[in-house]
Amino acid sequence: MLPQKMKKAITDNPKQLANLIDLVNLPSTLRDFVGQSQISHLGCFMRVWSYIKTNNLQDPNNKNVVNCDEKLKSILLGKQQVELVELPALIKLHFPKQKKFP
Repeated sequence: MLPQKMKKAITDNPKQLANLIDLVNLPSTLRDFVGQSQISHLGCFMRVWSYIKTNNLQDPNNKNVVNCDEKLKSILLGKQQVELVELPALIKLHFPKQKKFP
């Protein structure tokens, strides 16, 4: 069952939800990281998050910070450390711009 806020966001803005789940052709750097040629924004973020958790890349002293290894740096603009709140924006940079609908 979805939380009330999420239900409202989905019903109020279905095009925004579609942008998260539509498959998109990936650029080569992200394609190499994910291992697929097409993936959704949400699927890509989940793959990156899974990679971070599997490789224990969260800072042990501050769980809101990710210490990037070489593979992760390749998709996160070469940054050594990234805060969790920055992740979606950095991943979104790899996706083509969506047309705004009125």
